[in-house]
Amino acid sequence: MKKPLLSFDLTGTLATFSFCDSIYFEGLPRLYSAKHGISFEKAKNYLKECYDEVGDQEPDWYDITYWFKRFELGDGWYPFLNDLSPNIKFYPESKTVLEELSREYELILTTNACREFVDIETASIKKYFNKIISCVSDFGKVKKTAEFYLMLCQSINQKPGEIIHIGDNRQFDFVAPNEAGLQAIYLDRTMQSSGERTIHSLTELQTQLL
Repeated sequence: MKKPLLSFDLTGTLATFSFCDSIYFEGLPRLYSAKHGISFEKAKNYLKECYDEVGDQEPDWYDITYWFKRFELGDGWYPFLNDLSPNIKFYPESKTVLEELSREYELILTTNACREFVDIETASIKKYFNKIISCVSDFGKVKKTAEFYLMLCQSINQKPGEIIHIGDNRQFDFVAPNEAGLQAIYLDRTMQSSGERTIHSLTELQTQLL
């Protein structure tokens, strides 16, 4: 029997939010503070207002090149992201689980982070994946909706029922893929949910797959 393809979410599932947070709430405010000669806290509050103004339903919210241009920070976004790469943190079990599963299954990664973020954040784990997909950069979708999952299936020539998706957002990693016909497993690290297709750590994933 053909084994299903496993699709993993990135942030909140394999990696913590520390890299993303360091970009938006530390790195960018620090650059803006230095450029405009204002305090870090004042810069941080102003940038938060700008983020809210754009909103996470717009592709620009995820685009580091957009923010560098808007805040007149030049074009050094790549070294900027590299400098913050020490903030990339993976959950303790992530790499071990990927190593073990990659021996038996084909793995892909699907995320709503933009390609510029993803390329740096996944440098140490990309060897485990046959394909890494950014829904905002590759499909122009800011969220992983049911439509995105159907587009994903078409792009990799897989039927929805042949894919199991694992992620930490109940709507976009569990409800949406189920609506598209994929199988889905909800990763609830808060341990507030339970159910047949709910896990609280990736170490429980292999049991679910069996």
